[in-house]
Amino acid sequence: MANGTSQLLGFHSKIERNVTLLLVLSLLVVTVGGIVEIAPLFWLENTIEKVKGMRPYSPLELAGRNIYVREGCYVCHSQMIRPFRDEVERYGHYSLAAESMYDHPFQWGSKRTGPDLARVGARYSNDWHVAHLVNPRSVVPESVMPLYAFLLGSELDPNAMAAHLIANSRVGVPYDQAMIESAAADMTAQANPELDTSGITARYPKAVVGNFDGDAARLTEMDALVAYLQMLGTLVDFSVYKPEENER
Repeated sequence: MANGTSQLLGFHSKIERNVTLLLVLSLLVVTVGGIVEIAPLFWLENTIEKVKGMRPYSPLELAGRNIYVREGCYVCHSQMIRPFRDEVERYGHYSLAAESMYDHPFQWGSKRTGPDLARVGARYSNDWHVAHLVNPRSVVPESVMPLYAFLLGSELDPNAMAAHLIANSRVGVPYDQAMIESAAADMTAQANPELDTSGITARYPKAVVGNFDGDAARLTEMDALVAYLQMLGTLVDFSVYKPEENER
């Protein structure tokens, strides 16, 4: 055993002293590691199970997700519930790959300064979310989250969302022409229940319609972010979810 260890250390020493050999072996290791990580992505559609209920984000939800990423919310909040008893009991059913199939980029991770948000949809009212974003410590005294009150004063241009849907469609998100053409109307209707919401609910089942920020006359970034949070984890009905049926 001692002789084998000595030979191994001697071989390792030769590699460290030979710059060319060290470079070649390092490139080999990086190449193999890269192939292992990248190759499965070419067969991604075959590796993600089809789950009933999943759909692309509505225009307002997509705008909210863009704000979520822009403000760095993912730095403190993951959207990835692992299949461990303590996580499932706290947050709900473990995350499915299909729930992130339209995310570019996805929000999985392990950083949790704040709680995981994969199942936060429908857990709190719109008013709670607005109060929490305006002043987190007003509802969670121990919170270290920054204030996002400025979102109430940042208005959105619904006419700009069609371009976002087109961009996502080019990377595989199934937005059809009707969705793209109706983006502005759907975005406005989802944040104002007094308008005709039949189109938005038909194109995006389970879309939460509401006066999210309390001011139906204005479409703000607060509307969008709350709409996004309210849909997280709500599309799949886990009371009837059966993996073997969804894999067909």
